[in-house]
Amino acid sequence: MEHVKCQCGHVNPVGTFFCEACGKPFQHEESVSLLDMKYEGSARRSITYNKTLVDKIWSFFSSVKVGIWLIVITLVASAIGTVFPQQMYLPPAVTPSEYYADQYGVLGKLYYNLGFDNLYSSWWYMVLLASIGISLVICSLDRVVPLYKALKNQRVTRHPSFLKRQRLFGVSSATPEDIAIVQENLIKRRYHVRTENENILAEKGRFSRWGPYVNHIGLIIFLIGAMLRFVPGMYVDEVIWLREGETKEIPGTDGKYYLKNEKFIKEVYSKEEEDKVFDEAIDRVGNSMIPKNYQTNAVLYEAVGSTVAGQEPKLKKVTDYKIRVNDPLKFESFALYQTDYKEGELSKMFLHLEDKTTHEKRGPIEVNLANPEEKYDLGNGYRVELLSYFPDFYFDEEGKPSTKTKVPNNPAFVFKMFTPTTPDGEVSFVAIRQNIEPAGTNKYKMTFAGIETRNATALTVRKDLTLWILALGGTIFMIGVIQGMYWNHRRIWMQRIDGEWWIAGHTNKNWYGFRNEIEKVLSGTAVPQPEDKALMEKIS
Repeated sequence: MEHVKCQCGHVNPVGTFFCEACGKPFQHEESVSLLDMKYEGSARRSITYNKTLVDKIWSFFSSVKVGIWLIVITLVASAIGTVFPQQMYLPPAVTPSEYYADQYGVLGKLYYNLGFDNLYSSWWYMVLLASIGISLVICSLDRVVPLYKALKNQRVTRHPSFLKRQRLFGVSSATPEDIAIVQENLIKRRYHVRTENENILAEKGRFSRWGPYVNHIGLIIFLIGAMLRFVPGMYVDEVIWLREGETKEIPGTDGKYYLKNEKFIKEVYSKEEEDKVFDEAIDRVGNSMIPKNYQTNAVLYEAVGSTVAGQEPKLKKVTDYKIRVNDPLKFESFALYQTDYKEGELSKMFLHLEDKTTHEKRGPIEVNLANPEEKYDLGNGYRVELLSYFPDFYFDEEGKPSTKTKVPNNPAFVFKMFTPTTPDGEVSFVAIRQNIEPAGTNKYKMTFAGIETRNATALTVRKDLTLWILALGGTIFMIGVIQGMYWNHRRIWMQRIDGEWWIAGHTNKNWYGFRNEIEKVLSGTAVPQPEDKALMEKIS
């Protein structure tokens, strides 16, 4: 059987606890316990059907406990993701596995191995978000559809046992004049009043029953917006480091836009300025410690024409802009914010080829630390070859030279030096304050001749096409909160049974306010206030 027909003639789905139309209980009709009015006794699919695999999946995700646990697990995972910085916020050019292990020890290594360094884009975090969304959809459909049908099908005249088993219930011998006054008072209090054979159903605030499901819709839209952030082109939040004079592709633009750092400017307050606000602070910490302005003089370029892989693109100037803190460069859907800077970064290093005996020097050679050449010709048979380059030099666990990052914080080189007297070449390891010869018998060495530095700026590149979706979801969620919090669904039934007037009432919350309202509705009549059975049980 797929349906249950009530004696009133209404056909109910299997699993309905009491008739959607008249309210007659299908089990324990003579019971005096209160009816469970949470979903109007409607048949929920998750309870009624549990045979097929689809039924079991539906039943699992329709559980409120499952939904709560999914949210708790997601919140805990999100909290763990904030213990150490995400990979996107690490210093440029570092190796994540080594960085977490070096900075945070065993916990950092475990953090990296478990994938928490890229938590918000990991597949399992996406599965958690998707599961929450599925749970919200199924929970809502499992409850809102039968609830809507039950409220839509409800009749004015209800079964006597339905009235008796309401929390508010009373019997009186009211006169027709009393009933007319009650009906008038109900209309004044903005109840929607329906009558049938002298029986009355007064209802208001039904829309508040949909508040939780409006919440769910808002959360689902919000989750969709959050997951769309991982769709290419929808969301960008990256940092680009630019040295003065350097031009780079802007992340997230697919090679369409490039940015050049013409100059980075750092300004501080001084006591000579007219503004005396920082005089006391300057006296305490010094002139160079109170920042006034961080600024990148940038040039935005657009790539034109088709570009062959490995070939420099043709760039067309779009605009000049002075990027300052809280004054980003905006174009299309992108915004570039001033985030960080580095002063005095090594740019070039100058080295001499020196005879160790006569101290005669050749050169110097100029080594571009961002893109060093492999060969340097000094003329007259003197030349130098760069065999290895370590921008951020250190010795690894095996005692071999390596580099921590690609940033020239501590440059080191392995040179092979050729001269007329040493045509086979001599190998030398050169670092700051270090000059190591493998055999210790070299006739020549590379000596420090000077450096050239430049400033670097860090800009955060942001693009967010999901913001309006998140805002829409948040707005709908708040509408649902207000809808369900500040209104409540109230119903009052009055029926003439065996020469007496029965009155019953139900609300989904705020029973204290509901009792007071019924008292006002009955004022001026001989109809007594119906008893609150739950309140009477507490007193007794």
